[in-house]
Amino acid sequence: MTTSPEATSTGATSAEGPGLLLDVQDLRVEFRTRDGVAQAVNGVSYSVDAGETLAVLGESGSGKSVTAQAVMGILDSPPGFVTGGRVLFQGRDLLRASADERRKVRGAKMAMIFQDALSALNPVMSVGAQLAEMFQVHRGLGRKESRMKAVELMDRVRIPAAKERVGDYPHQFSGGMRQRIMIAMAMALEPDLIIADEPTTALDVTVQAQVMDLLAELQREFNMGLILITHDLGVVADVADKIAVMYAGRIVETAPVHELYKRPAHPYTRGLLDSIPRVDLKGQDLYAIKGLPPNLMAIPPGCPFNPRCPRAQDVCRTDRPPLYPVTEDDGTELPGRTSACHFWKDELHAG
Repeated sequence: MTTSPEATSTGATSAEGPGLLLDVQDLRVEFRTRDGVAQAVNGVSYSVDAGETLAVLGESGSGKSVTAQAVMGILDSPPGFVTGGRVLFQGRDLLRASADERRKVRGAKMAMIFQDALSALNPVMSVGAQLAEMFQVHRGLGRKESRMKAVELMDRVRIPAAKERVGDYPHQFSGGMRQRIMIAMAMALEPDLIIADEPTTALDVTVQAQVMDLLAELQREFNMGLILITHDLGVVADVADKIAVMYAGRIVETAPVHELYKRPAHPYTRGLLDSIPRVDLKGQDLYAIKGLPPNLMAIPPGCPFNPRCPRAQDVCRTDRPPLYPVTEDDGTELPGRTSACHFWKDELHAG
């Protein structure tokens, strides 16, 4: 199997590797609109093993969710089109599979938790009916048995009085409870991989922690792979194994979670970290990255981050940086670490 240079630089491994669930290689997605073509995903590569959590970080519009939709095969087309790359799931390229084959993978092998549970759930069906439908369609169970399975799932995600509430509708649940129902739907068929797209959006801090703890518990129980899409670095600190940071449709840095927090190797990542509120800086203004994300129909030449970057030099405005392997001063490569910055060495040692 061959991989693109960018796929190699992200640490993507062979689809035959032990425990490898998902291997995304040089994925490219564009949106064709009346105003022009938006390059939403520009050569993204990452991999996820069984039992591993990959956090994908970045601002809104960086391509996180579009990448996940392309992986799941739920991209609205038109206007979205996958124009290149491979999505190997358990060694099989989903981009070359038939629509019927992809439907069999979704739900049973790979599931997605959407960020807005109220919009994702059917408002005119009870939550029990929506959960039961998974077992009727994919497992061929009868209505009574499927309803029992729905109650079991609601119990598993700790919805109080599940047996009494199985007939309730989405609007009758709080935001945190609706998110638990979404997790139950994703877990229904015990998939090998779950993609959670901003699963804690609009939830208060206490409920966020409960939802993340629940996801982590279920992941350990079933040894699932988990892709956690978020813009909140605080959410992933205790749950992720590795992080991929996206900007303007590209991955600009990868690292094991604690290494990235300790020593970022890209100015954008450092900006995200500096934007996190800190107790020891109480009363001071919060840091914000200057400027705006680029227009995906007119991504600037060179490094896409250069108009906002405090380190930008002439080479940054002309030459697009590849994903460089990050090394120590003696040349020893740091496992899983890459950075799409010409001056990653300066950033790594900035302190």
